[in-house]
Amino acid sequence: MLECFSWLRRILESTKWSIFITSIILLNALTLGLDTIQPVSARFGAVLSGVDSVCLVIFVVEILARIMAYGFRFFIGKESGWNWFDFIIVIVSVAAGNGISVLRALRVIRVFRLLSVIPSMRLISSAMLNTLPSMLGILALLVVFYYTYGVLCVNLFGEKFPDWFGSLGESFYTLFQIMTLESWSMGIVRPVMAEYHWAWAVFVSFICITNFIVLNLIVGVVVESIAEIKKRK
Repeated sequence: MLECFSWLRRILESTKWSIFITSIILLNALTLGLDTIQPVSARFGAVLSGVDSVCLVIFVVEILARIMAYGFRFFIGKESGWNWFDFIIVIVSVAAGNGISVLRALRVIRVFRLLSVIPSMRLISSAMLNTLPSMLGILALLVVFYYTYGVLCVNLFGEKFPDWFGSLGESFYTLFQIMTLESWSMGIVRPVMAEYHWAWAVFVSFICITNFIVLNLIVGVVVESIAEIKKRK
């Protein structure tokens, strides 16, 4: 039976079709963004809504065409993971069109279809999924350092700086801000150093461990996974 749809598979697997679907996704992303701009939405709301509806119809037709072309292989074949990804996004998008504001906000997830359509994004997404076991180990290591430094900072600085280190939760949040290097020096570390001149050793060591070592481990694992996927292909 699938032989009857060989012509349909050729269309769906063609470069022109891939470019067409990518263009529709980008167009839909643009309309969803413009719809959030009040003056534009007030003036062209009907047009944007119409374009959004047309894009959704195209996505639904494409999914149905792929199911017809590949049959059960669409759900259990080699590319089933990405097929399920696209299928769920389209189903949620259809449900989001019923006028409920919370659901309508979910229309933006259609942009995620770029992950399955654009080869470079697909490669990176696959690499990130393949690194999950290693990522969990790195995350556990990061949690250990966070907990250790969090408790340490509460005991050392909590009394004089209760807003930053008064509790374990506040200490975690402050350490997260320090890790992102957001106003970490003038905003946090130097005021603490005014009371404890040796405090720089605590915070600099924390930044070196979390920002320069652990986060670079994550980058290294992802890059290695991308290289392995390219070799397999």
